[in-house]
Amino acid sequence: MSTDETQIDPAPATDATPAKPEKKEDSFPMFLLKLFVVVVVFRSFIFAPFNIPSESMLPRLLDGDYLLASKWSYGYSKYSLPFSVPLIPNRILASQPERGDVAIFKAPPTNDQDYIKRVIGLPGDQIQMKGGQLFINGTAVPKVRVADAEVPVSDNTQCRPAEFLATSKDGRNVCHYPQYRETLPNGVSYYVLDFGTTPQDDTGVFVVPDGHLFMMGDNRDNSMDSRFPAEPGGGVGMVPQENLVGKAQVMMFSTDGGASWLKPWTWFSATRWGRIGDKI
Repeated sequence: MSTDETQIDPAPATDATPAKPEKKEDSFPMFLLKLFVVVVVFRSFIFAPFNIPSESMLPRLLDGDYLLASKWSYGYSKYSLPFSVPLIPNRILASQPERGDVAIFKAPPTNDQDYIKRVIGLPGDQIQMKGGQLFINGTAVPKVRVADAEVPVSDNTQCRPAEFLATSKDGRNVCHYPQYRETLPNGVSYYVLDFGTTPQDDTGVFVVPDGHLFMMGDNRDNSMDSRFPAEPGGGVGMVPQENLVGKAQVMMFSTDGGASWLKPWTWFSATRWGRIGDKI
């Protein structure tokens, strides 16, 4: 007895892996938005560039220097953010600066302009200048005469006062400034300029209040710093630590001011190549 057998063809094999949705490429506006967020975060919390627009920190820093400052060194406040947006209350992750630090801060009383000076006095310190010599807590800070500072004259660096204008061995115009080496109680040493007797060479005793700093420029006779009352376009008085923006770390670029956008070759000739990469 025979039976009919029905042949059933097997179903064709199918791929069990679900198809991946096609990845959409970001639009150009979205790319720009992400880039903007990355830049803001980097500048606000890691490193930010600053330029030196004056000669108050000669001989270490020249007009036309561009440096990077670490934003984490002293903690964060609203002044860490672009345009000082008040998103951070008070100061978080705060850290005490050390004497000798070169710090960027928002200058009192307006708190809207970046200044750079050296930290000289900490809270509770007594600071005084006598005969051009710095005293901290009644003790004279060692000040030793060294070889003159030789600063090349350029489009953005002139001799002030003009009496220090001289000619270098290779025939260039330079400024020969009287230079001294100071050494703070914590061992930090640096060079300062002293042009002679000026009114700010002799001061009363400044007592640094809690939560504040006494800041000075290394160009002692050409720096409106904590020796002068805080006023727009003048001194900075005692600087609140809340106003700290960052600690100067490394030189990323420097120009003598002789470059022109319309002459690309001057971009290279005006660059002070030897200063790039210097630690502050």
